[in-house]
Amino acid sequence: MVELKNVTKKFGNFTAVDNLTLTIPQGEFFGFLGPNGAGKTTTIKMVVGLFTPTSGVIIVNGYDVLIHPIEAKQSIGYVPDIPFLYEKLTGREFFYFIGGLFRISKTVLHDRIAELIDHFEIGSWIDKRTEDYSQGMKQRITIAAALLHHPKTIIIDEPLIGLDPRSAKIVRETLHLQSKNGVSILMSTHSLAFAEELCDRIGIINNGRLVLCDTREQLQIHKARYDGKFESVFLEMTKQ
Repeated sequence: MVELKNVTKKFGNFTAVDNLTLTIPQGEFFGFLGPNGAGKTTTIKMVVGLFTPTSGVIIVNGYDVLIHPIEAKQSIGYVPDIPFLYEKLTGREFFYFIGGLFRISKTVLHDRIAELIDHFEIGSWIDKRTEDYSQGMKQRITIAAALLHHPKTIIIDEPLIGLDPRSAKIVRETLHLQSKNGVSILMSTHSLAFAEELCDRIGIINNGRLVLCDTREQLQIHKARYDGKFESVFLEMTKQ
């Protein structure tokens, strides 16, 4: 579960996120949309503890991210917009490194890695250095690593960047399954179709403010007011 209460983030005189209030309950797949510079990534970085809010409160799975940052982070699986891997490590070594950070026992970690290798279809690459991976393979490894510790919440920023159709299919199916299993997901994406296909609820942020936040079903009402296309709703909501 993720709760943002009147959250604002300023960089000097610039307000990147402006008084944002949002709750994502357990098991909800929330799509976070907006144009470049709208405040999506800034919001995500505050939720995962990389940025400190100028004001407001962020609660992740019962933990205030400022008061109990370690406990909050232990409950999160975070996938940034640009996959970060230690390029001289193999995929398997990277998994063991991440598992160590979350203090997963070696026996449990060994079995969990085997599960993820099979699910993400990375067996032929797992013992190669990650510097040799394609963009899609790096993304698969990054997402798999974020799931090692069975997080209660997944925070994912632009999951489909640079993915081939097979990798995109695996990512879609994985996120859908995690949501169905009770994991709350906050996903930032520029893919309107992806959000409309998978998300239970969609929020649109523009100039740091949440300008729309509705369920997928309610979105149909908004679409009917225009030409039946989500793109038209998005463009109208994000006009300068």
